[in-house]
Amino acid sequence: MIYIFLSICCCVTVSVLLKLAKRYQVDVYQAITWNYSVAILLTWIFFKPHFIHLQDAPIVTYLSLGILLPLLFVIIAGSVRITGIVRTDVAQRLSLFIPVLAAFLVFGETLNGAKIVGICIVFISIVCLIPWKQRRAVRRKPAHAWFYLLVILVGMGVIDVLLKVIARFSQVPFTTSLFFIFLLAFIISLIGLTYLVVTKKTRFSWPHIVIGWILGIANFGNIFFNIKAHQALANNPSTVFSTMNIGVIVLGSLVGLVIFKEKLSRLNLIGIVLAIVAIVVLSYSGFFENIITSVF
Repeated sequence: MIYIFLSICCCVTVSVLLKLAKRYQVDVYQAITWNYSVAILLTWIFFKPHFIHLQDAPIVTYLSLGILLPLLFVIIAGSVRITGIVRTDVAQRLSLFIPVLAAFLVFGETLNGAKIVGICIVFISIVCLIPWKQRRAVRRKPAHAWFYLLVILVGMGVIDVLLKVIARFSQVPFTTSLFFIFLLAFIISLIGLTYLVVTKKTRFSWPHIVIGWILGIANFGNIFFNIKAHQALANNPSTVFSTMNIGVIVLGSLVGLVIFKEKLSRLNLIGIVLAIVAIVVLSYSGFFENIITSVF
């Protein structure tokens, strides 16, 4: 569970940095690009990837993640600008239904009564955490705004599933896989950034690069600890998926309340309590399943 906690902390840190980037008018795309450069460096320094058995590597999965990671980062930034931070965060968390379904339909996880109850509580808590009462925006949102949220919801779910595939692939060390994924993401992002610089739509700036490096440290930690959590709980992917998402919501809510002075309604507080209950039920599903079996 320590890996899940560390991944949650890194994930919330990424969200906070993106919020601050919007506030201080940071070039998000440039920060996203350079975040992968430091992620590559950290992977090389701390894990020293071994380039063996690469002929067996899931190249298609690597390439898919290399494209999806920076692309989804850009879409998230656009969604924050067009639909708002709250709606974007909710869309990211709602994506958990895709990996949860994949845990049972693709990875063959055993379904029991306790897990069903826990997953139901997960979705109820998410509904409660949605800030239903929002002030009307001064300007009308574009008609395609909903498309950003849909892409984020599906994209985040697919990335979680692909990371699980990488974690279960034993022929190539996961650190080597991580290195190539970051490398592909950096190359693809750098190509896009170079185009923007050549066409004079942006320019290289040290402040944006430094912020990107800080973002890269948090992003590296999030993905690394996510994979480690899946390896440690290989037989319970739904526990990782659900706990990760709910944990991010809970910690993110606390950070928003204390640091950003955001208001939480009574329904939101109920959602946080339900989230904690869901985490406990999913984390100890075997224990609760024994109780359910003995009672019924």
